[in-house]
Amino acid sequence: MPTSRLRRTAVVGRLAAEQAARQYGTRAANLTRSEEEARAAMARRQLESAEQIVTALGTMKGAAMKLGQVLSFLDVGLVPEEHREEFQLKLAALRDAAPNVAFKDMKKVIESDLGEKLKDVFSEFDETAIAAASIGQVYRARLREDGREVAVKVQYPGISAAVRADMQNLGIIMRLIKRMVPGIDAGELADEIRERVGEELDYELEASNQRRLARIYRGHPFIVIPEVMTDLCRERVIVSEFVEGEGFDEINEHATDAERDRLGEIVFRFYFGCMYRHHQFSGDPHPGNFLVMKDGRVCFLDFGLFKVIDPRIAEVELETQRLVDKGDAEALHALWAREGFLNDATRMDPERLLEFARYSTWWYTDDAEVRLTPQIASEIVLGISTPMGEHFARMRHENFPREYLFGRRLEHMTLAVLGQLGASANWHRIAREWTFGDAPVTELGEAEAAFYARRGR
Repeated sequence: MPTSRLRRTAVVGRLAAEQAARQYGTRAANLTRSEEEARAAMARRQLESAEQIVTALGTMKGAAMKLGQVLSFLDVGLVPEEHREEFQLKLAALRDAAPNVAFKDMKKVIESDLGEKLKDVFSEFDETAIAAASIGQVYRARLREDGREVAVKVQYPGISAAVRADMQNLGIIMRLIKRMVPGIDAGELADEIRERVGEELDYELEASNQRRLARIYRGHPFIVIPEVMTDLCRERVIVSEFVEGEGFDEINEHATDAERDRLGEIVFRFYFGCMYRHHQFSGDPHPGNFLVMKDGRVCFLDFGLFKVIDPRIAEVELETQRLVDKGDAEALHALWAREGFLNDATRMDPERLLEFARYSTWWYTDDAEVRLTPQIASEIVLGISTPMGEHFARMRHENFPREYLFGRRLEHMTLAVLGQLGASANWHRIAREWTFGDAPVTELGEAEAAFYARRGR
């Protein structure tokens, strides 16, 4: 695993140079081919390029790999339509099945951090990882002390240095973003990303995040957060309650529309509800981070990328949604100008701003039943975040304060998950519970309201 900034930059740089040369060669050869042959050749080259990027991301196992995880469930049109399904399958491998590190090396990390031999802490320890992610692997074990079955999450050796090298290279990426979006404070955003990703490397901090949410959701009717064994958590090791359930890919193969809709509502309630009700949230919604248990409850995992927000920030976002619901362009313009989203408020037409805000939130601000799809998710995210998007140009010279960054990431990634699931609901009616304080209109909403009432919230 290359850990220095120079070596890791070289991996990506070499890949980019190779692909540029190959694309050039394909274009040159296309001059002597028919239009159909040329299109097919370029499609093959595009697919080959994408596959090599997947390979590079998978072997890096650092911050760059998170990009692969996001792409695996957001259809971003990287490859031609006829190859998209094949490419999605390759990307999906990044989500939960990163290349494994030999157990003897992972064992050294566990014993070093715990300060004890494995056999002295665990009566049983399965050496085959049950899950793998961007910065670590998860094992199944049994505690020697009380016989409880646990999940042991362990960081890859050397990953901390590798990710920090990726974060040093963030400046290169942010300069490119600055060219596309001149109004953005790239330095401020880079600092927020570095801070959040740096925290993700500290498993003791992640254990603390998980404990907080486990307290909030203890006894919840359909949301489960595994309990943490605090005395066995270290900087590179987390030990928590083992929970068994079906993963996203299994569910997606056999779930009925009703099951998809129920799961979608739970995912929406957890990620959005946690942010707006509790002002703290996991910033990493993706299909590998939840399991559906046999009793129908959904267990959420992975709280490394975590954000606590000021209630005032949450209120600004909720007020934005209320103003979109009302169609009040002038009030929305005044709010965004006051909060620093508009570098020059006089240049932004209020109606255009309202149209932009409605475009990115319509799926949960429109009072209608919406069955989400990967295409809808792609259209919304790409429409506001890439130069080819129809709404990108109007916000190109505006700012995006750092305190709102991970909330938007959560929103877009939750949308992507719901799109892959194909879930349907009147998302607006659900969201009104925390946006307007309305009474719930779904069975799950009524169960959750009763839970909060018992907790005195």
